[in-house]
Amino acid sequence: MIPSIQHMAVLIPARDEEALLPPCLNSILRARTLLPSEVSCEIVVAVDRSTDRTLAIARRMLRHCGFALVVQAGVVGIARARAAEAALNRYAGDPARCWLANTDADCIVPESWLIDQLLLAKNGAQAVAGTVDVDDFSEHRSGVDRRFRETYLVHPDGTHPHVHGANLGIRADVYLQAGGWAPLPTAEDHDLWNRLAQLPCRRMSVARLQVLTSGRRAGRAPHGFAQALAAHNEAVA
Repeated sequence: MIPSIQHMAVLIPARDEEALLPPCLNSILRARTLLPSEVSCEIVVAVDRSTDRTLAIARRMLRHCGFALVVQAGVVGIARARAAEAALNRYAGDPARCWLANTDADCIVPESWLIDQLLLAKNGAQAVAGTVDVDDFSEHRSGVDRRFRETYLVHPDGTHPHVHGANLGIRADVYLQAGGWAPLPTAEDHDLWNRLAQLPCRRMSVARLQVLTSGRRAGRAPHGFAQALAAHNEAVA
């Protein structure tokens, strides 16, 4: 029998994101309104080594629907893990009935983002990898937008090979069984996804579950998505 999800925790690492965090949180707040009344939802922002107003903004915007915690690691894997730990400590229920929805502070999620994950979990998914698109290519050479979308593989059946911490949902019990986020500065998403594959875990890669991420050339994680996107500039030079 598939356990019904009773609680969703949205987890967001953030470092010096005072400009992009408000639209990110606003998009999640809109998505939160579509959840059925029997499903609670809390948003957790792990503010990691920020020197700007990220923490103050997160606390102001989440005062009725979540919280922000301070991390001094400078490592995205640790920030994600601390957010998950704090969320699960506050939930204190059956982890099989809790869903961890992960994104990044420079992302905009669609209004259906949470309800789509809830429905996937209802149909047996225990971990879901979504896709990303880019909001603005103005920092890149002409043609990078076309090259990115032409090379970003999606299979005809709607599955895909991508794993992004910016769009990854996991049922809390299998998250814990896999050992959670590793303290990695980059590729922490691929690491967790691969460890989930070693469990009796039903993973799904769903292209239609898409978030919009920033097109900046300098990202927060070394060798992360921003650097991979920037590499397309050489191909179109």
